Amino acid sequence: MFQVFAKDRQSAQQRTPREALKQLDDSGVVAAHLAGNRLAFGELVERYQNRLLNFIYRTTGDRERAEDLVQETFIRVYRHLHRFDQTKKFSTWIYTISSNLAKNELRNRSRNPLVLFQTLMKNRDNDTRPLEWEDNTYRPDDLFRKRHLKSQVDAAVDQLPEHHRTVFILREMEGKTYEEIAEITATNLGTVKSRLNRARNNFAQLIAPVLD
Repeated sequence: MFQVFAKDRQSAQQRTPREALKQLDDSGVVAAHLAGNRLAFGELVERYQNRLLNFIYRTTGDRERAEDLVQETFIRVYRHLHRFDQTKKFSTWIYTISSNLAKNELRNRSRNPLVLFQTLMKNRDNDTRPLEWEDNTYRPDDLFRKRHLKSQVDAAVDQLPEHHRTVFILREMEGKTYEEIAEITATNLGTVKSRLNRARNNFAQLIAPVLD
C-alpha cells in the first residue's frame, strides 16, 4: 500500500504546473490564483471563454461585440476575484457578470439606431456566405437542411423577448439549473420558471411551421 501511495505521489510531482491546475475544480483554481499562482487565471479563461462567447453571442446576435464583452468579463473577474465569495459557485458568478454586460449592450443598442443597423447588415453578410461542406459523410442536401434548420432555430430564439430569451438560452443551451439562472438574472425562482415556461411555449409556436 505504501508503494502505491509513493507511486501516486511521484506521479503527482511529475505533473507540470499547468497539468496540476487542470486537475482542480473551479474553487481550487480560484484559490490558486489568489495564492499567487500566475497560471491559474489563464486556466479560468481557458475553461470559460468559449462558453461565455457562445452565451453572449446568442444573447446579443453580434459575434464581434460578444468577443469584446467576453474580454470585459474577464477584466472584471480579474479585478474583483479577491471579493468573490468562495462558498458559492464560480460559474454562476462569472455568468452573472457576462449576463449583465449583455443586458447593457442590448439596452444601449436599442437606443442607438446606427448600431442596430450595422448589426443587421453584418448578420445579412454572414447569412449570404456560400455553404461550407465541412463533413463529407453528409450529402449536400442533408447539410443544407441542417444549416437551414439551425438558422431557423436561431431566428426563433432571437424573436423571444429579451427576458425570456436569456432564461431560455441559459437553461436550454447552457444547461444551467433554475437556481443558477435565478442568481445570474437576479430574479426569484418562481419568475425564472414562469419566464422559461412562456419562452418554451413561444419558441414552440415560432419553430412549429419549420418542422411541419
